[in-house]
Amino acid sequence: MTIRPFHVAFPVIDLVKTRYFYETILGCTVGRTSEYWIDFNLFGHQITAHLCSENFGDVPVNSVDGKKVPVQHWGVILEMEQWQTLADKLKDYEINFIIEPYIRFQGEVGEQATMFFLDPSNNALEFKAFRDDQSIFAT
Repeated sequence: MTIRPFHVAFPVIDLVKTRYFYETILGCTVGRTSEYWIDFNLFGHQITAHLCSENFGDVPVNSVDGKKVPVQHWGVILEMEQWQTLADKLKDYEINFIIEPYIRFQGEVGEQATMFFLDPSNNALEFKAFRDDQSIFAT
């Protein structure tokens, strides 16, 4: 399956902290930049951090698999080995997880490895992996 890269733009309150987080911790390469935004390559997808002076407050949550999942979130579906490597790296950086890395829906349709954490501007990120990509859209 060949997928074209997606693009997502999101608000941040500090470009220096944002650049460090996405470049150093998540391993993104940096594309074009200005004093108001930064393009990052996140696993082949273009994400753009836009400077915004507002604090965004608390994110509403829904209960999924007994956990409080931020309603507004985004991320990438990785291969299982990539997901584990990222989870280990985030633990090494002592990232505070909203939801610690674990296997959700174990033994059910849609079983997946998942983890949630916040960037420096409180944007919720989820990275997940499936043992079989055919399960991504299984019902």
